[in-house]
Amino acid sequence: MFLHFFNSILIISIALAVLSFPISAVESSIQVWPKPRAFSWPQPQATLLSSTFTISAPNQTHIHLSSAIKRYLKLIQTEHHIPLVPPILNFTTSTPPLQTLLVYVSDLTAPLHHNVNESYTLTIPTWGPANLSAETVWGAMRGLETFSQLVWGDPLRVAVGLYIWDAPLFGHRGIMLDTSRNYYPVEDILRTIGAMSVNKMNVFHWHITDSHSFPLLVPSEPDLAAKGSYGSDMLYTPDDVNKIVQFGLDHGVRIIPEIDSPAHTGSWAEAYPDIVTCANMFWWPAGSMWEDRLASEPGTGHLNPLNPKTYQVLKRVINDVATLFPEPFYHAGDDEIIPGCWKADPAIQSFLSNGGTLSQLLEIFVNSTFPYIVSLNRTVVYWEDVILDVNIRVPTTALPPEHTILQTWNNGHENTKKIVSSGYRVIVSSSDFYYLDCGHGDFLGNDSQYDQQTSDNSGNGGSWCGPFKTWQTIYNYDITYGLSKEEANLVLGGEVALWSEQADPAVLDARIWPRTSAMAETLWSGNRDETGKKRYAEATDRLNEWRYRMVRRGIGAEPIQPLWCIRNPGMCNLVQPFA
Repeated sequence: MFLHFFNSILIISIALAVLSFPISAVESSIQVWPKPRAFSWPQPQATLLSSTFTISAPNQTHIHLSSAIKRYLKLIQTEHHIPLVPPILNFTTSTPPLQTLLVYVSDLTAPLHHNVNESYTLTIPTWGPANLSAETVWGAMRGLETFSQLVWGDPLRVAVGLYIWDAPLFGHRGIMLDTSRNYYPVEDILRTIGAMSVNKMNVFHWHITDSHSFPLLVPSEPDLAAKGSYGSDMLYTPDDVNKIVQFGLDHGVRIIPEIDSPAHTGSWAEAYPDIVTCANMFWWPAGSMWEDRLASEPGTGHLNPLNPKTYQVLKRVINDVATLFPEPFYHAGDDEIIPGCWKADPAIQSFLSNGGTLSQLLEIFVNSTFPYIVSLNRTVVYWEDVILDVNIRVPTTALPPEHTILQTWNNGHENTKKIVSSGYRVIVSSSDFYYLDCGHGDFLGNDSQYDQQTSDNSGNGGSWCGPFKTWQTIYNYDITYGLSKEEANLVLGGEVALWSEQADPAVLDARIWPRTSAMAETLWSGNRDETGKKRYAEATDRLNEWRYRMVRRGIGAEPIQPLWCIRNPGMCNLVQPFA
């Protein structure tokens, strides 16, 4: 108790001394990504890190904190990062090497749920132990990551005489990965979650199933995976799921499952053909109009809302998924319902001919599933289509905002505004800014738009959501633009999305990183400096350094500039805007 009190007084004393200095431009001489909210290093200096350096959390036992401390201690002792541009500072050996980082957590019981406190304070004095204080274990993990980035070299050096206070601007900072169109082995998912953690991201949105495959082995419905997956070597068992969930907890990353329905369910027909409409049909019949298609891309199939068996199967799936994933959010999909697919079913044709509508059909489905998901103590996440689709949508009265979150992907700020104006919380995944698969063309085998000699597909590369979303495009996007303060409070955060029509493990890392690092920083500490100016120019050098460090950590992040630019600071910048 006395030691904790003494170190608390030490932290306060150092913080007051450090904060008496203005935040200096020399902050840029050492790189932390994402940029901390408050960073003060008035006299940049470093000392050696002791060869017997330890991280200690006195009298604070927590399985996931212990795992993080062990992981970061090994990383710090073995990484030996060599900065591309050496920090400008005073290196001294006149003070003893740093021996210890002491970690203090106020609340060891706070679960990893949305909006958990992730703040931390990190103080590294010029003499004595470093101190990391956090409200929760999850904040302590963020602080451990920051400390790891303040260590470099061989022998190891550590920045001293600095103070950091840090906390995220948004509580939801995520990646959505589609594992249905192409399969990703567990180790690739784990590597992605680990990379998310070092970027201080906290949500892995797992789009597990779709029309193309059903790779999740659901205990009460094993035939869905046995018949609907790509094969026995390309599915996820309950043990796999538990491994991923526990790995996420060890890294401060929530795992949100998505079982998309009623559309995007063609793979269910392999086990239950009687509950799926238009399954295994050609997606856009020859001679028909686009409006009469059966799907928006190859891979057809919708669950039939009029078949009671649909709900028997689906509720067993929902119950098992809720058991496998302790996360309080359950993503139920509900995007891209295509009229032609439902209309292809005789029972639905009869329903429509007797005065029913497709929107009423969706409302039947939602009313039969939404209350059940809520009864499992879950908040239901839907794609925006459920209330915003032009043709098929439910009234907002069917979805109480206290139990519903909507994820937006169309029309940028416009749809975000529509959702929050209706009183719903929103997760922003605008395809115009956050879709990582865009700009790589399309996957149709005989697409005539590529047979041309004088055009480049109007800059979109043949992709419906092109062009390629550069890191600058992602970094400069403001997800609360045009919203009032009250409306902005309903924006939980954002997710980049990697749909897998043209992605698989071979390109996973490069498609995600470092572009996702750009979003990670903007959702953590913003994209503007203290004067309110966009800081993408200043971020370039830091992102170059961070990308290099991620590669050293085993993350296959793509480069954003040639090494020459990094070694010649400022030479690759503009001094005037393009006309």
